[in-house]
Amino acid sequence: MHRPLPVRLLRRPELGAVVGALALFVFFACVADSFLRASSLSTVLYFSSTIGIMAVPVALLMIGGEFDLSTGVMVTSSALISSMFSYQMTANTWVGVGVSLLVTLGIGFFNGFMLTRTKLPSFIITLATFLMLTGLNLGLTKVISGTVTTKTISDMEGFDSARAVFASTLTLGSVHIQITVLWWLLLVAVATWILLRTSAGNWIFAVGGGVDAARAVGVPVARTKIGLYLGVAFAAWISGQHLLFNYDTVQSGEGVGNELIYIAAAVIGGCLLTGGYGSAIGAAVGAFIFGMANKGIIYAQWNPDWFKFFLGAMLLLATLLNAWIRKRAEATR
Repeated sequence: MHRPLPVRLLRRPELGAVVGALALFVFFACVADSFLRASSLSTVLYFSSTIGIMAVPVALLMIGGEFDLSTGVMVTSSALISSMFSYQMTANTWVGVGVSLLVTLGIGFFNGFMLTRTKLPSFIITLATFLMLTGLNLGLTKVISGTVTTKTISDMEGFDSARAVFASTLTLGSVHIQITVLWWLLLVAVATWILLRTSAGNWIFAVGGGVDAARAVGVPVARTKIGLYLGVAFAAWISGQHLLFNYDTVQSGEGVGNELIYIAAAVIGGCLLTGGYGSAIGAAVGAFIFGMANKGIIYAQWNPDWFKFFLGAMLLLATLLNAWIRKRAEATR
């Protein structure tokens, strides 16, 4: 049955985030003169992409009814593995990149496998992984490198080509765009296609809506959840390689706390904490809101100490707006 455009818009999970993003964009455009400069917007996009690359698969995981508290340190683990393996083995950096991919996917598989086998809450499983990775990142780095920072690998074979893939800058006229923006948009497109055009997307919504009901109609619940954790791990690998090849060295203590930012971006984008509802586009918009807020405060020359307060208030308002829109959408059915 054909529905009017306003009704169809109300049923989109990302509507609240889009409204909030437009309001925030107009706000900073008015209070910060430099916000609309091409260089400023490219900086906003770059910061948004570093969050959005992880927020998109985290959103899919939340739609599937699960969490992952290990995402922040998993990004750092991915970078550390690439760096230290390449340096210690005196190998081409692409060998380290490949080993990092396998190990990071292994971490994702571990989270999904333990979740489906033990039936423990994902909060407990991934909190344990978070703690283990935090300790391994610091302990192994100090044992292998002697410090909490990895050695430089910029003079190794393959570094330049790897940097071109994970940390290069594209120039369009006078605008400089980091390649992470392209990775971000690609992940959004793939995730949206999976959710809306494939059987796997139906499975994700089904297991998030109710595991028992999904299993009763033949949904492969275990495979779906493990696949979602593998998707998060793959995005963590991309982010980790960017971290390494953008800065050359990696601090072993980085990443702690970023998992909450990824979850917050997904929630602002319309994902429910209870699962079964949300979109990849909404998570991308949520990441963009974070980027605008972070850089907009700087361009407006405000005290950056207020940034976390601003984000907390924004998260609360966005959640309330999303809940109101969802109720209105349900009332129109």
